[in-house]
Amino acid sequence: MSQWDVVLRGGRVIDPESGLDAVRDLAVADGRIAAVGTALAPGRAEVDVAGQVVTAGFIDLHSHVNDIAGLRLQALDGVTTALELEAGVTPVAAAYRRAAAQGRPVNYGYAASWALARMEAVAGLPAEVTLSTFMCRISDPAWQRAAEPGQISALLARLSADLADGALGIGVLLGYAPAASPAEYLDVARLAAEAGVPTFTHARDLVELVPATAIDGAEEITRAAAETGAHMHYCHINSTSQRHVDRVLALVARAQAAGSRVSTEAYPYGSGMTGIGAAFLAPERLGERGLVPTSLTYAPTGERVASEARLRELRLADPGGLVIIDLLSEDDPADRALLMRSLAFPGTVVASDAMPLTWTTPPADPLAWPLPPTAITHPRTAGTFGRALRLLTRDGADFGLGGLLSLAQALAKCSLEPARLLEDRVPAMRRKGRLQAGLDADVVVFDPATVADQASYRHSTRPSAGIRHVLVNGTFVVRDGGMARDALPGRPVRAEPR
Repeated sequence: MSQWDVVLRGGRVIDPESGLDAVRDLAVADGRIAAVGTALAPGRAEVDVAGQVVTAGFIDLHSHVNDIAGLRLQALDGVTTALELEAGVTPVAAAYRRAAAQGRPVNYGYAASWALARMEAVAGLPAEVTLSTFMCRISDPAWQRAAEPGQISALLARLSADLADGALGIGVLLGYAPAASPAEYLDVARLAAEAGVPTFTHARDLVELVPATAIDGAEEITRAAAETGAHMHYCHINSTSQRHVDRVLALVARAQAAGSRVSTEAYPYGSGMTGIGAAFLAPERLGERGLVPTSLTYAPTGERVASEARLRELRLADPGGLVIIDLLSEDDPADRALLMRSLAFPGTVVASDAMPLTWTTPPADPLAWPLPPTAITHPRTAGTFGRALRLLTRDGADFGLGGLLSLAQALAKCSLEPARLLEDRVPAMRRKGRLQAGLDADVVVFDPATVADQASYRHSTRPSAGIRHVLVNGTFVVRDGGMARDALPGRPVRAEPR
């Protein structure tokens, strides 16, 4: 009887950590990589992957998708671990229990949520676990106001409790509560430093956008890293920096050179997506970002917001309703170059900012597949990793990079570097992002010549091309380019409290 459950036979195996890039067989047994070599013994299942790349599954540090249907879209983009780290959740233990009860096609994990803890401590709202709760209250000024000392203490206590329950860090949606003080942010950074976990920050406004901001958003993140010693992760540096990204990247580079631990992420799209009730989308503030109402597309109806009056109406009726925001033009060579520099910056990881599905009719059965056309989202949910690989290794040479990355370099941004970013306090991440015997069998197999995004703003749930197989903990969730509908092998990823 064979000792292997699965053997992937004759693929181009790329391990970003060891530098292996050669034709090899890869054997899987009991959810782990059992062997990587040549002429391995037969397995109970054999898959010919000649001509395909076999590599570590992609780790998405910034996914707001927390249902089976949306995570299947991400799996079809090569994602094997999807983590909610920017917004976070609270109470974090309840989120892990719910995910385990429902099952997940990919591995999952959560940061503690500063925003939800703030809603509880500052606005007196009950602790809730879901992103949808935050979105429904996104425009409520009660949670956005400056906090009193006792409220900050209560907020920190909630975050501490979530860290004790295995939260992977602290997610800080600072850009959604601009009245929060820089001193409060430093308190959160000190807590993260004491706990030995990163913060994952949606930055406050840049001074170029809002000259009267309490502190420049990029300076605030780098200052917190220097003053507290915390690991500060700068979320979607492309979308919050916009056309000032070169200044922000230079600041981050100086902070890193001085010894501060500041990490960055980016996604390869010019548009953003968030709740229409966000503070920075108020009609009177659109001009700060060079926007007008028609720069916003309201996802539930697909309409371009026609006027300030319509924007106010939608913000009142559906503050959490998702909108696509035109920030950089993907048709403009200069803007494309800015996106590419964000993505190719040394150490920047690929992260999707994947968004929940919006249904234009009542939601389908959560296990239904394929998705009906009434499910819509931002194309980054379905296509971030395929698009990043296409641009970084094939199609992005003229976009200000001065040359393309090697395939191994691009893959490291999708797997190894996200794993390393977390592994100091998260033992599970030491077994991910690499292809070596004894490590988790989170594996993606793709065609390097055709891997690419297919999702668009018009057809946002089209899966990426070229992704042939995806295994999570040794189980196929994607096989021969199709979804394995009954496969829910995802496992929780938790930090190890001090």
